[in-house]
Amino acid sequence: MDTLPATAWIDIVIALTAVEAVALALYHRATGRGVAPADFAPTLASGVALLFALRSVVAVGFGPVAAAWLLAGGAAHVADLRRRWRARRVVPAR
Repeated sequence: MDTLPATAWIDIVIALTAVEAVALALYHRATGRGVAPADFAPTLASGVALLFALRSVVAVGFGPVAAAWLLAGGAAHVADLRRRWRARRVVPAR
């Protein structure tokens, strides 16, 4: 019995991640509860970029495309950290 190639499994994970993002956004929009898209989008972008980097490496080996995806994932991660760090700042009492 043949199994799916590794790239197909990665594609499935990427698709399920997209479905999850849409479901979370729709739930938040409909109820006002849950995680707001602005709160999960940078983390999601970082993870999906890493999945695309993995897919690129599995398909053709490490190269400029995989490096670009890793760079994109790192940039999304830094943006997420900066946003969270700023949100936690406490204004000193006077």
